[in-house]
Amino acid sequence: MTPGRDAHDTGRDPADGTDGRSGGHDHGASGNSVAPDVAETARELVGGAGWRDPSEAARTRGLSRREFMKESGLASLAAAGIGATAGCLGGGGGSGPPTAEIGYIPITDASPLLAGYANDHFADHDVDVAEPTLFRGWADLAEAFLAGEVNVAHFLMPMTVWMRYGDQLSGDVNVVAWDHTDGSALTVRQEIDEWADLGGTTVAVPFWYSIHNVILQLGLREKGLTPRTDSSAGAVADDEVNLVVMPPPDMPAALANGSITGYIVAEPFNAIGELEAGGKILRFTGDIWRRHACCVVVMKEELVESQPEWTTDVMRGLVDAQQYIRENRSEAARLLSDAESGLLPQGPEPIDRALTHYANHDPYLESGAIQHEEWDVERIGFYPYPYQSYTEELVRRMRETRVEGEDAFLEDLDPSTVADDLVAYDPVRTALKDAGGPPAFDVSEDNGYERQETIRF
Repeated sequence: MTPGRDAHDTGRDPADGTDGRSGGHDHGASGNSVAPDVAETARELVGGAGWRDPSEAARTRGLSRREFMKESGLASLAAAGIGATAGCLGGGGGSGPPTAEIGYIPITDASPLLAGYANDHFADHDVDVAEPTLFRGWADLAEAFLAGEVNVAHFLMPMTVWMRYGDQLSGDVNVVAWDHTDGSALTVRQEIDEWADLGGTTVAVPFWYSIHNVILQLGLREKGLTPRTDSSAGAVADDEVNLVVMPPPDMPAALANGSITGYIVAEPFNAIGELEAGGKILRFTGDIWRRHACCVVVMKEELVESQPEWTTDVMRGLVDAQQYIRENRSEAARLLSDAESGLLPQGPEPIDRALTHYANHDPYLESGAIQHEEWDVERIGFYPYPYQSYTEELVRRMRETRVEGEDAFLEDLDPSTVADDLVAYDPVRTALKDAGGPPAFDVSEDNGYERQETIRF
């Protein structure tokens, strides 16, 4: 990935009704403030130099001294290798299994983790689980995970590569399952009819190290456009597209007010873009990279190794939750929405649209959002097993993708080594076998654990 720089700042989006994090964590600014430029230095280890806190409090008053000291502590942990925090999560030889402390972003990618809690799928396997904690942005969630505030989380798959192998963090991160497949799209303003129309405009991505950034830049290059990550370098040429990082909840409002021409992100923010922001879907990402992983379930490696039975039980709950959602999509949408559990702060309509609104292909076929109907994919799918071929191909594609910040570590990565080292396969494979194996997810045994990747425009 080639370095660039982002200088984008966003406001609060009313679409999700949240600001900061929920679940009992206090993240308000109070007391003596620290200068924002000083606080940002601490943030860089997690979010990169281009990260901007979207909350009004942080933008106007900076971070409190308490918050800054916490983040400075994270910087010290990063310098020391991060892994020393795992013991506080029950993975350091304590008595009995730990409590599952789930951290998540309010997107449908987190649905299996949330349904596992709300529908007692984890409890069915004797896993004690606390109420999940919502975070507005990936930087906040990464900070909490690395600092030991949560011990089960979902992250963007490319983000886990950066977290484990990046020069600044080197966290003991293990991918333990796929949370879902596909579930993302490129949503644009109504006047954008094809990729070429994006030339000279700005498009938002949720994080530099995301499958969204990878697939977006694949598409831009395919259509003869050059991705830019330096928004301060002057006017954007007609054959360039300026990319900025933006928290997912802020994207629909930014599209509606014209701050951006499009965004590529997970659901339900594409559904919200269609329903509430006057947007339309230019292309589903799963129609470009067939059944790709976006978010994956992550634990600390030390916890996985010290608590193998507990980890497998968590995976059993996750597999059950995925099966439940597959078979009860509209019911699951209501369960997770603000109409019932409120774990996702959106209403049932956009969540239901994200989970179900793909069966009627005709409008999307006519618009070109779907061009591979024969792939027979869903708007969002669920399959827990993390294919090695996907991790390998992802590492190769990440090397071609522009990001903000240092990315030289990618050149030293061997894709097959990463696939063996980053992913813990045994717990999820055992859980999947207990649930009936790949056929329980309409996947044949022959390609349930191995496949060839398909990327096509």
